[in-house]
Amino acid sequence: MNKGRFGGPFHMRTLITIVFALLSSGALSQEGKDIEKLAFGESDEKIEAIAALVASGTPKAAEVLQALADGELYTAGKRVLMVKGDTATDAVTGEKIASVPDEKEDITVNNRLRRELGAALAALKLISPQVEVRRSSVKELLNSAEPAMLPLVRKALAAESDPQIKAMLGQIAAALELRSEDRAARLAAVKKLADSNNASTKTLLLGFLNEEKDEELKSEARKSLSAIEGRLAWGERLGVIFTSVSLGSILLLAALGLAITYGLMGVINMAHGELIMIGAYATYVTQNLFKGSAHFDWYLIAAIPVAFLVSALVGMALERSVIRWLYGRPLETLLSTWGISLILIQAVRTIFGAQNVQVENPAFMSGGVEILTGIVLPWSRIVIIGFALFVLLGIWLLLNKTRLGLFVRGVTQNRDMASCVGVPTARVDTWAFGLGSGIAGLAGCALSQIGNVGPDLGQSYIVDSFMVVVLGGVGQLAGTVYAALGLGFANKLLEAWQGAVLAKIAVLIFIIIFIQKRPQGMFALKGRAVES
Repeated sequence: MNKGRFGGPFHMRTLITIVFALLSSGALSQEGKDIEKLAFGESDEKIEAIAALVASGTPKAAEVLQALADGELYTAGKRVLMVKGDTATDAVTGEKIASVPDEKEDITVNNRLRRELGAALAALKLISPQVEVRRSSVKELLNSAEPAMLPLVRKALAAESDPQIKAMLGQIAAALELRSEDRAARLAAVKKLADSNNASTKTLLLGFLNEEKDEELKSEARKSLSAIEGRLAWGERLGVIFTSVSLGSILLLAALGLAITYGLMGVINMAHGELIMIGAYATYVTQNLFKGSAHFDWYLIAAIPVAFLVSALVGMALERSVIRWLYGRPLETLLSTWGISLILIQAVRTIFGAQNVQVENPAFMSGGVEILTGIVLPWSRIVIIGFALFVLLGIWLLLNKTRLGLFVRGVTQNRDMASCVGVPTARVDTWAFGLGSGIAGLAGCALSQIGNVGPDLGQSYIVDSFMVVVLGGVGQLAGTVYAALGLGFANKLLEAWQGAVLAKIAVLIFIIIFIQKRPQGMFALKGRAVES
């Protein structure tokens, strides 16, 4: 059988090898041209080269772009070099260079090029084997993808296995296909974007409506826009509800201790805010003791009892040394506790300095839950809401299921009768004041996770705490809960409408009017001494 001049098996294999070599050489040559354009071209040419390298999606393209971003890409004559330490590599051929040339020059990267480079590197991470890297890349590209990235996005979409990442990639691809020349592709993209919950998609569709001439496409775009707006509106409502509950839980923690001390003893404790501050500083000191250890994330668990005990001991000392002599004289207790608050503030300034101190969140309180794009519920706030419920449950059990709670309730309802039946009212006063002060310390521990810790921390919460206690009813645990949540919702709803300052004024006016109509608050204190 005549196989011809190139008919033998050896010659056929040789021909195939040559063809593949030529194809590979051509591909390499094109990538090499893009790399040279990236190094030697003008600004627009460099951006074109970045787009071409991203579209190729090769490991070398990613390596070269990363080197440019890190300032490790140089020119030496007509060569483009990647330099890392004392080693240099030809970016086009991959050849190792024996020594780094002295005459190498930096490649200029302006702000425009730097933005394009950041988006390009994010796009190349779409094909990373690590799920978290791909997820981070997709989130970055949701608002910054360029049309040149579409081939790479499609490639990543076809290979993606994670449902969440795949859905976001579909949204990015649809957003890029809105600019397609193909009408069918634009129509499919408009319908696909109806599932988006990203605010930037709304802006994108509004721009599409202004530019598009096809009425059918514009009609579909309006439907998609309506669906997105409805979803975003629900997201905003959920965000307001969450922030309201979060503020309510913080007010509840700040006011619970005051509800016990004010309700039991009638003491207007103006130093309550400083007891909150002491709890926050106790958390700061505990954190410093755990710094540098492998168990740093557990410092907050240790700080909870420390903050409670330190604030409780300070409160008990205040009650035994000053407040016990002033029962029945509310004006004098107000003035004395105000003076004590100034002393505590100055003491903290002397020990820790006047500047705010930093309290870090443990790892489990970092980040948040993203319910919609751009709407994140922080873990720190979620944990504080759960902590407030835990503290509330603990106080309810203590007041209703323990001997101390029985004594506290008895003294609150009728002090003279409780004393007649053998209740040590003076000791109960001390323990109750210590309990209220300890709860203030727990509030400080929680507040240290969401704001600055400084000598003036307590001043921000003392007025709100009194408003919660007075509105809910003196000595009433249920009233304190309802008042804290109610004020939290009222503040956040009015803030969205009229701003923070007017919201505070409106809430204060409402409380004044409410107290005029119902002096005992939401829940009136019950007892024979009260009713007689």
